[in-house]
Amino acid sequence: MSGVFPGLSASPVRGNEEQERQMASKTTNPFTFLQQVRSETAKVTWPSRRETLISTVMVIAFATLAAIFFFAADQLMAYAIELILGIGA
Repeated sequence: MSGVFPGLSASPVRGNEEQERQMASKTTNPFTFLQQVRSETAKVTWPSRRETLISTVMVIAFATLAAIFFFAADQLMAYAIELILGIGA
């Protein structure tokens, strides 16, 4: 069966032990981890205040347009259903 699924060992117990051993060797202490996080964060290109403001305004504008569209579509469908079924006030 090992030919059907390459990479899988015949004994699942042994595979789990190997995975645990590999994961244990990859762990680092918290201090080293925080140093690596700071190093990677320093490499990030952060958006400027202007870019952030423009993106925020665009998100709010498009969210408002979507809300208006779905409200209008809902009202139109409700009106059509009232006409078809003859129910409502």
